[in-house]
This record gives sequence, structure tokens and C-alpha cells, in this order.
Amino acid sequence: MEPRISIIVLSYRNPALVRLCLRSLRDSLLGQNDYEVIVVDNATTPETRNVCTHEFQDTFPKLTLVPIRENAGFTRGVNAGFHAARGRFLLALNYDIVAQPGTVHVLADYLEAHPKVGLVGPRLLNFDGTTQDSCYRFYRLFTVATRRIPFLPLAKRENTRFTMRDMDREQTQTVDWLLGAAFMTSRRALKRVGMMDERLFHYFSDVDWARRFWENGLAVTYIPSVSLYHYFGRSSKGRFGALEPLFNRTTRWHLADAWRYFRKNGLRAQRPIPA
Repeated sequence: MEPRISIIVLSYRNPALVRLCLRSLRDSLLGQNDYEVIVVDNATTPETRNVCTHEFQDTFPKLTLVPIRENAGFTRGVNAGFHAARGRFLLALNYDIVAQPGTVHVLADYLEAHPKVGLVGPRLLNFDGTTQDSCYRFYRLFTVATRRIPFLPLAKRENTRFTMRDMDREQTQTVDWLLGAAFMTSRRALKRVGMMDERLFHYFSDVDWARRFWENGLAVTYIPSVSLYHYFGRSSKGRFGALEPLFNRTTRWHLADAWRYFRKNGLRAQRPIPA
């Protein structure tokens, strides 16, 4: 019997966080048997493989490990999980997520009850209980710059617009796009929209993908009534200022993917209207 929900955990060289994520999934899904877990291990290591194949083999009899020898990046990793998945609903998680009871099934139930919605995401929390930014409006060209110089008045206004802090984020609502750390779609929607664009290595593929949902007449929805904890590190934002691209590899990835995103989609910040 095929599972109702496929949970895809994208891992990269941190077996301790993978272990914590899987434990939280185990505890949050007690009594449920309608799901499978898929761990996609970028730059695979024996330690992470051991966590998946030995420590949790009895906990998750439906656990599939997808090892990737090199660091294939976020986009290719998520797509590899989609290819391995068998469920009707597909939840993609970063390995630094800690699950909470009920969240997984609330997201699936919402998609099932709202066929015009294609992509949903929960509230993401810091470990002190405060809410992270995880739902956004689409980028303008200068948004990339204002995110790195937030103290200027113009930057503050743009960041408020971009992060939707001018909206009531306590309410379930449509948003332009959702942070790729945690989102769920359906197999029906995936067939309509297609896989994530692997020309975007690590960043902006979640933005681009959400744009394609809107272009295909499927809404993107933020559901703050359920939550997940997220250990969120701004690895692309370092301490070198304007010289950051010279010293920080993830900054270079971010800027390169930004260039590819704008080259593909133009400078449009408006939500697409289906053809």
C-alpha cells in the first residue's frame, strides 16, 4: 500500500542534526502509519548513512536513503527526494528542522481540502519560540542588496515589504513564496508544475518554484496555526561586507543564483497571473 505522505529530509554533512530531525518526526507521528521517510544525503558520509540505516531502521520501516556522492545542492537534492517518493503529499524538510505533533497531517489535510492550493508551509520558529520570516513577497532587483544593508531607511521599507511584516502573519493567507526549509505539495500539483529548476543550485529555486505555481493557477499558502522549529543560520551573510563574495562560498552561490533567477524571470515583483 502506497503511503499518503512522503517526508523528504535533505541532509548535508551533519549526522547529529539528521538524528535530531528523525527523532522529532518519530515523536510527532506516534500512532500514524500513513507516511514514509526519505533522507537525501548530499555529499554522503558513513555517519549519516549509519543514522538512517541502523539507528532508525526499527523506528521507520519505510525509511529510504538516497545517497548523493557530491554536494548536489538544495534543488537537485529535493528533486531526488521527489523522484523517490511514493506518497500523494510530499513534504520537503531541511535536516535542521524539529517537527511538532500534528503539523505534517494538518498540511496534508489542508491541501486535500483546497484543490486550488498547490503549495503550503507552516510557521517556522526559533528555539526560543519566536517566529522566523518564512513567507515572502517576490524579490525586486534591489531586495538582494537591501537584505545585506538593513539599517538604511529605504532598506527597512523594502525588507518590511519583502518579509510581509506589514501583514498579520497570525492568519492563514496566500503569499508569494515560502522558504524552502519546509513546504508541502501534492503529487497532482507537482505533475502540473514540474520539478524545481536545477539551474538554480541552492538559492532562489524555492522562489522560482512558487512563481510557477502561481503561473499554473495554484495558490501558495502560509499556515501559521501549525509550526516547526528551525535552526536557521544565515550562512550567506557574513562579516566581510562588500568583500563577502571573495571569502564566503555561500555568498557566491546566493549571488550567482540571484543572477540566474532574474535572468529567467525578469525584474517582475508582481504575483504572476495564469495564462
